[in-house]
Amino acid sequence: MATTIDKEACREAYNQVRDDNTDTNWAAFKYEGPMIVPAGQGTDYEDFKKMCTDDARLFGFIRITTGDAMSKRAKFTLITWIGENIGGLARAKISTDKAKVKEIVQNFAKEFMFSDPKELDEDNIREELKKAGGANYDAQTE
Repeated sequence: MATTIDKEACREAYNQVRDDNTDTNWAAFKYEGPMIVPAGQGTDYEDFKKMCTDDARLFGFIRITTGDAMSKRAKFTLITWIGENIGGLARAKISTDKAKVKEIVQNFAKEFMFSDPKELDEDNIREELKKAGGANYDAQTE
């Protein structure tokens, strides 16, 4: 059965993360049968990480504040999580299903695919986003 996505509900969760007037820093999207639906959202990245279990496959849209001494800015990332216990067919299917998620989640600086909980370290993700962000004035001294 072909995977579908609840576009309206997923777009609403995505927009909550993008909105500077909310505290929402992440939204997760999971499989419910053959449909991708919002799995939750929140302000604490640790709550998102708790969803990334060995038997889960999901997508996360995350807001992380990056920058340097001269400026701070919100950067966004798309994380695809495939738990270690996910079978081969479901593992392969997530790659094609990601295109449906990207119809909703269109603006992000960097994309990651993880299956090891250690890879979800927020500081490492922040560093990768900082590298993708361009100019870095931290290296300059006064």
